[in-house]
Amino acid sequence: MTKVFIGGSRRISHLNTEVKQRLDRVIENQLSVVVGDAAGADTAVQEHLHERGYSRVEVFCSAGACRNNVGDWPVRAIPARGQRRDFNFFAAKDRAMAEEASVGLMVWDQDSVGTLMNAFRMLRLGRTVVLYADRDRKFLDLRDDRDWSHLIETCSTQLRLTIQRRVKSESLPSDKAQLALAQGRLL
Repeated sequence: MTKVFIGGSRRISHLNTEVKQRLDRVIENQLSVVVGDAAGADTAVQEHLHERGYSRVEVFCSAGACRNNVGDWPVRAIPARGQRRDFNFFAAKDRAMAEEASVGLMVWDQDSVGTLMNAFRMLRLGRTVVLYADRDRKFLDLRDDRDWSHLIETCSTQLRLTIQRRVKSESLPSDKAQLALAQGRLL
């Protein structure tokens, strides 16, 4: 059964018509959804799913503390290291959603490192990601390292360097992924 990891940038608090239509297709096809609990796109997605009365949703939270669960859906609490609520604290939850899902739908403000990292996690697991580039108002299908490389080339130098640094520090689930990373793919 298809399970969709839906996520996005914290700066996006309202979904446009194109994104809502994609979410409605998820609902029409009765696909299971995993979504995070952050303010911004996660909460906006939750609000849309709740308004539609959709129940096939699971909210992933870090260290048992759920920040947002609009539809009072089941919660999966993911253990997180440390007390500091920084990028790494919440990344454990994001990794778990990437591993759980079979496809990704990301709503990206075209600046967010976290959204790109979630797309990277899905791709390195061999999963397709549909990435909505909000500023350009277009969907991009990411299927492999060539798509990833093309996307990263369109980013600012600073964002590209930050992503490359984060990708290198990301723990990898398999030898295949480590080999791909060592060969410079998915960078």
